[in-house]
Amino acid sequence: MQLTDIDPALELMAEFGKLTKNTTRHINQMRQEAIFSDGALPARLKALAAMLWAISARCEPCFKFYVQQAVKHGATEHELGEMLAVASTMGGCVGEMWALKAFKAYKDLSSGQAAPDVEPSCCQ
Repeated sequence: MQLTDIDPALELMAEFGKLTKNTTRHINQMRQEAIFSDGALPARLKALAAMLWAISARCEPCFKFYVQQAVKHGATEHELGEMLAVASTMGGCVGEMWALKAFKAYKDLSSGQAAPDVEPSCCQ
């Protein structure tokens, strides 16, 4: 799957990075240190928390990315389910719909339909 399958704007990422004085690189570095490394909390839980935040913000490219990263860091379907229950509970009807979209992203990933390691367009 191509980057543009997640979001067409991703094809502009390199050009955008140059225009914005490499802020994308800096944000990615922060993401690596704050989310994708184990600390007091394991990376899988931090990736699930980032997914929850992305669902709340209704950023589909972001939550697809964080679902993928949570699984990559060892999150189980049951852990994902509990976090999606939080999203549904806190967001009500709207939260439930966005949590359902995140669950679909997980199902696509587990069936091999998800994109390779990519960076979301709105998190950079």
